[in-house]
Amino acid sequence: MTLDLHADPIALTAALVDIPSVSRDEAAITAAVETALRTQTSGFEVLRRGNVVLARTNRGLPTRVVLAGHLDTVPIADNVPGRFTTENGAEVLYGCGSVDMKSGDAVFLHLAATVADPVHDLTLIFYDCEEISAEFNGLTAIEREVPEWLDGDLAILGEPSGGWIEAGCQGTLRVRLSTAGVRAHSARSWLGDNAVHRLAPVLTRLSEYRAREVDIDGCRYREGLSAVRIAGGVAGNVVPDEAEVEVNFRFAPDRSVEQAIDHVREVFAGLELEFEVTDTAAGALPGLTAPAARGLVDTVRAHGSAGIRAKYGWTDVSRFAARGIPAVNFGPGDPNLAHKRDEHVPLAQITAVTEMLRRYLTGSP
Repeated sequence: MTLDLHADPIALTAALVDIPSVSRDEAAITAAVETALRTQTSGFEVLRRGNVVLARTNRGLPTRVVLAGHLDTVPIADNVPGRFTTENGAEVLYGCGSVDMKSGDAVFLHLAATVADPVHDLTLIFYDCEEISAEFNGLTAIEREVPEWLDGDLAILGEPSGGWIEAGCQGTLRVRLSTAGVRAHSARSWLGDNAVHRLAPVLTRLSEYRAREVDIDGCRYREGLSAVRIAGGVAGNVVPDEAEVEVNFRFAPDRSVEQAIDHVREVFAGLELEFEVTDTAAGALPGLTAPAARGLVDTVRAHGSAGIRAKYGWTDVSRFAARGIPAVNFGPGDPNLAHKRDEHVPLAQITAVTEMLRRYLTGSP
């Protein structure tokens, strides 16, 4: 499919939605994006590596802004091709990826072709496999093979944020807490030691846990500690000798991963159980006081229909923050609709985000 980068970004969003691009199957959309950038933009160096397309200007401007968006989606749920409709007087576009995050991609592609004199040098990154395990994420290979393409003074991820700046992101870790007992026939339960029952103190501490709230750069982050999986039991007539619960901690970005692990250990201190960390990802500080970020903040606040808030959840902004680059999430669409069968984006948000970013990139008041 040929993409028209000079078309209204609403039409461009619809065109992107109509190209199926489930994770690990992004070749078609990557080829379309690469061709469009090579033939419809000027002043960009374009590089393709696998199913990642990179483009950047080198005008010698004092600052560089990175615009990054993933091209993949979750599996299609009878929602491709997309469709336009009107709901409660507002025009919307339904379709897989319309929110997460082809509308954000469309905004970036359109601006690359239509902003003639930006006040920042630009780097565009369109990558694959964001929706699956991090080992397959296209940014992982870029970090390893051509990390200089990630450098900049500000990174903007086109993740859905309702047209608000969602700054930074929470960190996340998962811990497996295991208990051991003695197996026995349930008719003679006193001869055993029930490992499932031994989880009771763990669940009590989780239910009594009070989440910390912290304000960073005017963004309020709320932490959460939750049981997300529990397992145990052998058969309907056996006292189980093994049981485990998986706990997920979403922590504010002022904690390091190590500090977050120490905190979870403290929560369960004194209990007889095995403690195994199974997954971690660092958070990202908002970085809104950085000079390049302040310009975006001022532009969004001046628009009147949007503002700044903390990002709940983890996104790839963490990768940039780990490199010392302030990073924000900023794109059309309600993040609560991401991955849903009825995923849809208000057309007015696509237009509003495009306008705000154009003003920011051109230095317009």
